Amino acid sequence: MRHWLMKSEPSEFSIDDLAHAKHQIVPWFGVRNYQARNFMWRQMSLGDLAFFYHSSCPEPGIAGIVSICRPAYADETQFDPDGKYYDPKASREAPRWFNVDVHLVKKTRLISLAELRSYPQLAGMRVLQRGNRLSITPVDPREWAFIQSRLNSHDVR
Repeated sequence: MRHWLMKSEPSEFSIDDLAHAKHQIVPWFGVRNYQARNFMWRQMSLGDLAFFYHSSCPEPGIAGIVSICRPAYADETQFDPDGKYYDPKASREAPRWFNVDVHLVKKTRLISLAELRSYPQLAGMRVLQRGNRLSITPVDPREWAFIQSRLNSHDVR
């Protein structure tokens, strides 16, 4: 099993939106970066876990945990000529973009970006690196375990 961090702007789709979705399952659509796409398409597997991260908002951070419940398949939004994520170079015979389905495992307390940065144990985490704009990144097993320990702790720090 691998671990991931998946970013979403809460104004576009939030952890609360997922909590209210039918069966708490949604496709993770709209990824238009090849490296992030390749993580979903070639590396994510059923049962992998990911931190659901709110980005581009007043207080970015980890807001929950999701599991990968359907492996990569063609992202339908690339075929909609009226849609935000349309790609005229994509075809059903040769799709360019893929998504996975995610299922809500649990909402968590928000672990803010500032809090993540405050832990030396997470200094190498990709989401904390300067210039990182990827919407999906792998999470090292040690980083995953450390963040889980912070979520399971009753201490705020």
